[in-house]
Amino acid sequence: MNISGDLLWHNTLWQQAKADGGGRMDFAPQLASLREYVSAADLAVCHSEVPFAPPGGPYANYPTFAVPQEAAAGIAATGWDLCTTASNHTMDAGWDGLVRTLAVHRANAIMTSGSFATEAESRTPVIFTTKGGVRIAVISQTFGLNGIARPKGREWAVNLLDADATLAMARQAREAGADIVAVHMHAGEEYSPTLSKQQTDFATAVTASPDVDLVFGQHAHVVQPVDRVNGKWVFYGMGNLIAASGPGQPYTYDGYVAQVRFTQQGDGRFAATEAEFAPTMITKRSGGRPARVLLIPDELKKGAAGSNAMLESAARTRARVNALHVEGLTERG
Repeated sequence: MNISGDLLWHNTLWQQAKADGGGRMDFAPQLASLREYVSAADLAVCHSEVPFAPPGGPYANYPTFAVPQEAAAGIAATGWDLCTTASNHTMDAGWDGLVRTLAVHRANAIMTSGSFATEAESRTPVIFTTKGGVRIAVISQTFGLNGIARPKGREWAVNLLDADATLAMARQAREAGADIVAVHMHAGEEYSPTLSKQQTDFATAVTASPDVDLVFGQHAHVVQPVDRVNGKWVFYGMGNLIAASGPGQPYTYDGYVAQVRFTQQGDGRFAATEAEFAPTMITKRSGGRPARVLLIPDELKKGAAGSNAMLESAARTRARVNALHVEGLTERG
């Protein structure tokens, strides 16, 4: 199972997509370095942080987003199977934007978790079945919605961060046949590598349950430490996977993709037996240089240009990922 940081489509990335597509928007080249690693996973999970606009726009950049739908084709081409959609920007484009975002993902054969177009969907566990028949549930929640209320009468439309609700969803997923339950939290303090009490309290509460196997998160837009809590991996903040953020450079251009391998035990349950991280770096669109997210270990093996910048980015990510000195996490070589 692969997990990764925020997909945060700023306006310069729309411009890059238009340049890559020769007038039409093509987002796949920005993500191409990730394709082999992402597509090889039995389940690849991305985080679609911002909603899609109507076809052709109008588009909106920070602070309330509405981004080109063509990004979904790039997500699908990279190999992601499922995207979490609960974030502080979920309601940026209103109810219509929420529904549209889910429809666009599904039109590109991408499952979603965290926001819902119907109450029935909100009450149904999101379970992905791998080619090997392993059933993996993904629960996605966000700490808030930037002050925007959930739709009146449709409060079920977005999952807000709540440990008790998460545990109830995890039990429901197990009862529905899930072999593995992964929990996504969109939480933390933006641009801070320091874990918030909300993050650590939530992770401690949900990993105490035998129904939860893994916790991962975004929102800080910078890399935060990885931990094992109650014996389970917690990837708190995975940085930006793709973005063109101004604050906190160069840290907002660092991120990583994590790969967690689950193995069936003698009692029939699955446990995480291996975990690795692969540092990533975003190149800024500037002059003749395009915006790209680079999977650093693979690009270094290819002898790609910019090795010094990639090595520096990987070193920053490595230091933050390993800040808690947790054993058992390896780095992709």
